[in-house]
Amino acid sequence: MPTDPREFDITLLGATGFAGGLIADYLVANAPPSTRIALAGRNAAKLEAVRSRVGADLALVTVDVTDAQAVGSLAERTRVVISTVGPYIVHGEPVVAACADAGTDYLDLTGEPEFVDLMYLKHHARAVETGARLVHACGFDSVPHDLGAQFTVEQLPEDVPLAVRGHVRARGTFSGGTAASALEIMARYRSGKSVHDIRRQVEPPPAGRRVRVVTGRVGRNPDTGWWEVPMPTIDPLVVAESARQLPRYGPDFAYSHYWAGDSLLAAAGMIAGAGLLFSLAQVPAARRAVERLRPSGSGPSVEQRDKSWFKVRFVGEGGGSKVVTEVAGGDPGYSETAKMIGEAALCLVHDELPVTSGQVTTASAMGPALRSRLQAAGITFAVLP
Repeated sequence: MPTDPREFDITLLGATGFAGGLIADYLVANAPPSTRIALAGRNAAKLEAVRSRVGADLALVTVDVTDAQAVGSLAERTRVVISTVGPYIVHGEPVVAACADAGTDYLDLTGEPEFVDLMYLKHHARAVETGARLVHACGFDSVPHDLGAQFTVEQLPEDVPLAVRGHVRARGTFSGGTAASALEIMARYRSGKSVHDIRRQVEPPPAGRRVRVVTGRVGRNPDTGWWEVPMPTIDPLVVAESARQLPRYGPDFAYSHYWAGDSLLAAAGMIAGAGLLFSLAQVPAARRAVERLRPSGSGPSVEQRDKSWFKVRFVGEGGGSKVVTEVAGGDPGYSETAKMIGEAALCLVHDELPVTSGQVTTASAMGPALRSRLQAAGITFAVLP
């Protein structure tokens, strides 16, 4: 944590967007009264409207992320920056760079692997020098999977090879910002793979240990009875990064990540839908048409969010032991995501944590402390019979 005095504890950048508004609501309702919170964005009138809506006397900072000097000044004034300004591959780097230079902790909601890899290549070393903690993917991508895999590992023997399989089941809808980011990821698939390969070449491997992401096959899982489809999302990459950073994952750790459904028909529908969206993302006109269906700033209603839920089941094996765990909560993409990143920011500000710096994960930077916060806030972590 920076030792120099800062004006704010938490600055929420992008507070006028759909996700940003929900995070503002959560922080106002749940932060200790002593927490100094600021709302930041490029439109002063919209920031004032958010402050009026949440009914709290929060500081307002007008800043455009394309203005490097202004973003740098913002980072120097606060202990933690939450950024919701995406797609991050387009808008995110100036904020990461400013936080790395200022020794300021940084959190975001990205699900974009290319962005995370690029930020490691460009800003990890500087953040290590200044003590900044750069923590990506602090929402449904990828907190339940990252902390859930860590929770599962903790139930297994130490110093033995471990294998964990995550099975994701969820119901929910998406906002315009989420749609834009998903299309951006798919459109940039090839460049993202190239950047990831470069990172793997330069990032030091864990000394004397091996960490793998194992891509499984479509099929019926004998442990759960569900039909599985491998999920090539950012989540397994984050879990693997935590395993590289934490020796508790053992000398040889393997992780697999799946969408899980009740029938072969549901699995086929998931594959077909993902394939169609990927194809549309490669055609600019088609991408624009999809984006018009969910414009930026739009999102699901309260009623829709109240009907949404998620459950991530993990099966872990190693050293002759087997354990089944589950992480579960409500609306994954928005209500619970606001809770996850809000509690992560409060965790960085208020909790005793291990000393880390550079690009880290929720598991390696906050781990059990953040898990305890989320459990107290209603997200469950359980060992199943």
